[in-house]
Amino acid sequence: MPELPEVETIRNELSPWIVGQSFTEVTIFDARIVADGPPDEICRGLIGQKIESLGRRGKYLIFHLSNGKSLIMHLRMTGALLLNPKGVERYTRAVFHFSSGHRLLFRDQRRFGLIWLVDDVHTVVGKLGPEPLGESFDPGTLGQRLGRRRTPVKAALLDQGIIAGIGNMYADEALFAARIHPLRRANDLSHEEVQTLHHCIRKVLGAAIDCKGASVDTYIRPDGQLGTAHCDFKVAHRGGQPCSVCGSTIERVPIQNRGSYFCPKCQPLSF
Repeated sequence: MPELPEVETIRNELSPWIVGQSFTEVTIFDARIVADGPPDEICRGLIGQKIESLGRRGKYLIFHLSNGKSLIMHLRMTGALLLNPKGVERYTRAVFHFSSGHRLLFRDQRRFGLIWLVDDVHTVVGKLGPEPLGESFDPGTLGQRLGRRRTPVKAALLDQGIIAGIGNMYADEALFAARIHPLRRANDLSHEEVQTLHHCIRKVLGAAIDCKGASVDTYIRPDGQLGTAHCDFKVAHRGGQPCSVCGSTIERVPIQNRGSYFCPKCQPLSF
């Protein structure tokens, strides 16, 4: 699933091409992509509207339009946005044409991705937690939010109401960097551990954005190229391989039906 670094990469790479452009034609091939309302209403509502800016909230991509409305997209598990691809892309669910002549395809193999056209973005993203790369996200904020949870810290990091944008891969990487076992209770972390985890979350996400996201499965950038953040992964998707720090075998444990990867020596489970 595209997480914060992947969606931020898409935002960065699409903005120069589509901000300031107007929708001239919109075709929705799969009605299930529309979260609320008939597809033809989405199409009519977009035609003629200029994209004033392109934003991101957590894993959501937000097109701010000239009429005050917003087009919101969530790529879910296998969604991708492709700019001017050659030929017809398989699994295309929607196509957006712009006044510049460019076109944007929403491709989604498993058909879980969604779009909204709303008057108020808060109706969709209002319950999200703080942005982990935002100025207001400090160690105190993280400690306060984790301190109210008795769940495993890995599960807490995946809760979008606690922190927005962190998914399975980067939660694993941040916990490894902080030397915290994913099964540790969130409210059991010391003040020093919270400070370390805060630093590691920001460092891991920032590095992944610099590498244009991680292409471990279906994620590709708008121009069709791959991200390379996965090349630097220490534990995520590396079950059974040796730890790059101590040589121990990377293990996998299910946490709330999600596979979590960790090093048993670098991240000892202690209570």
